[in-house]
Amino acid sequence: MRSTGRLATAVVGAALLLGCVSGPAASHSGQDAKRVLVFSKTAGFRHDSIPDGVAAVKQLGESGGFTVDATEDAGAFTAQNLGRYDAVVFLSTTGDVLDGAQQSAFEGYIRHGGGYVGIHAAADTEYDWAFYGGLVGAYFQSHPAIQPATVNVEDRAHPATSGLAQTWDRRDEWYNYRSNPRDRVHVLASLDESSYTGGTMNGDHPIAWCQNYRGGRAFYTGGGHTKESYTEPAFRQHLLGGIRWAIGDAQADCRTENGYRPLFDGTAASLENWKQAGPGTFARDDDGTLTSSGGMGLLWYATSGFSSYSLKLDWKMAGADGDDNSGVFVGFPPSDDPWSAVNNGYEIQIDATDVPEKTTGSVYGFQSADLKKRDRALNPPGEWNTYEIRVEGEHLRVWLNGVKINDFTNTDPARSLVDGHIGIQNHGADDQVSFRDIRIKELPVKGSKELPVKGN
Repeated sequence: MRSTGRLATAVVGAALLLGCVSGPAASHSGQDAKRVLVFSKTAGFRHDSIPDGVAAVKQLGESGGFTVDATEDAGAFTAQNLGRYDAVVFLSTTGDVLDGAQQSAFEGYIRHGGGYVGIHAAADTEYDWAFYGGLVGAYFQSHPAIQPATVNVEDRAHPATSGLAQTWDRRDEWYNYRSNPRDRVHVLASLDESSYTGGTMNGDHPIAWCQNYRGGRAFYTGGGHTKESYTEPAFRQHLLGGIRWAIGDAQADCRTENGYRPLFDGTAASLENWKQAGPGTFARDDDGTLTSSGGMGLLWYATSGFSSYSLKLDWKMAGADGDDNSGVFVGFPPSDDPWSAVNNGYEIQIDATDVPEKTTGSVYGFQSADLKKRDRALNPPGEWNTYEIRVEGEHLRVWLNGVKINDFTNTDPARSLVDGHIGIQNHGADDQVSFRDIRIKELPVKGSKELPVKGN
């Protein structure tokens, strides 16, 4: 729902700097420019694609507004020098590349909010350093011959994967890992082992992931063995998105995510469980995105209501000023009248409006989000965001890109969150908001003796 005032979302672009900058990194100095260090020392197998990878990251920095330095000198790993960088890229490093003092400096860097990006053989590095093993997520075990394979994109909101289709066909050297990291990291993409030969991970084969680790941010991709990878537009965008997230220029939910089932997975078949109440509609495009059209209406999940659950969905606003209105409704009774949801449920707002309790992340008309946390977590218009809306009894909490921004308890006897339906709003002809990947995990009812569901 919308009031008449509007608060535009500010988008501040990072300054584009060419050449080497001698000052400290932006995150430590307060400047706008970000700085990345590419580290490609090898103590084992050496990939001949390393120069191509270094050149590609430098080019991405020029277009993406961050400065890139490159080194194979482990002496760069001191607390003072690392403090100049917003992220360190381990580009196909192999073997033991850092001594004890250098490892300690890097651990301190991560614990103080530094970013890590691991590419390909970064997983074939520092097997005896437990901190690094947790940071990279999984160690290399083996690989078959270079060949084409199908990548299933599991998270299409993260900037590393938001520009990809639901499946991504490409040629590379596909690593098998010593363990499956799914319970430790947030998986962005996985391999379809039936699409190639030599996969050994029993059909669950993560290949790109992210995580918040010991105070820092860590992104890893298993791609990047071949020289051709670094001229491939989709792979370059994949790398750019991972780096942007690691340096804090883009936000995403990188908490582990297991146990959810889809309510809308992008297919027409999954829409059969939804009904349109009121005017307008949602258009589904070929990449599995729903975009609002007309209104004032509501697309609601009619097959069942829910009583205790975690609902996740990805959304973005189309307008450059963030002035596209929509919302996610929870806790309302079944009805073909969209105003029933307004009058009996609660709306988690998507929009920028004139008062705090009616802005993005608010429980509309009842409680503002924590605006400072919301503003830090919010991606600008045109980029994807992820909500988690968790309902347990009359308790409703909201996470935006992994950051809790609202904590609300219903005390209105005319409303109840204990049992109800969910829906997404199409507000009007001038409002275009898109949604993807609506999924739910049902939680134990309060007081139940069931154990909590793992992975949240």
